[in-house]
Amino acid sequence: MRLAREARGIALRDISDQTRISMRYLEAIEVDDYRRLPGGIFNRSFIRAYAKFVGYDEDQAIDEYGRTLRELGGPDEEAEPKTFKSLVYTDDASHRSPLKNLLLAIVILAILTASVLGGLHFYRRRLAPKVRPGTGQRFAPRKSIENQLIHNPGVHQTKEGEHEFTV
Repeated sequence: MRLAREARGIALRDISDQTRISMRYLEAIEVDDYRRLPGGIFNRSFIRAYAKFVGYDEDQAIDEYGRTLRELGGPDEEAEPKTFKSLVYTDDASHRSPLKNLLLAIVILAILTASVLGGLHFYRRRLAPKVRPGTGQRFAPRKSIENQLIHNPGVHQTKEGEHEFTV
């Protein structure tokens, strides 16, 4: 592919700018050093984009890539698909017993029920009228200070809002 690029007079920097493939990856493709590439589907995508840009047959470039990997003793990516274990936790329900699922559901429901009942109890106690201990009667609303002053025989009202005290 290097020969096709040079024959067209295309600079490696132009390919990098247009395809958004790093210069070091393009250089690795030109010298068949595929260990420097990120691997997997990226390698094929980079080779395909490079070949397309320089006017080289994309399928032929991919075939040459596979042939080069086999010659170097590396695995052919099409022949041997890679399997890997995900590093992200995924819940595989096939490994959990139905008894554990049932117990987990019961515990969660019990916690939710206790929370709701506790909230209702707190709400009712807060809104319940205050009663005198032992009598079951409600406390009378407190009399305002003005009412107490008016009915107090030692206090005489002179003007509105003013009070005169006698001792």
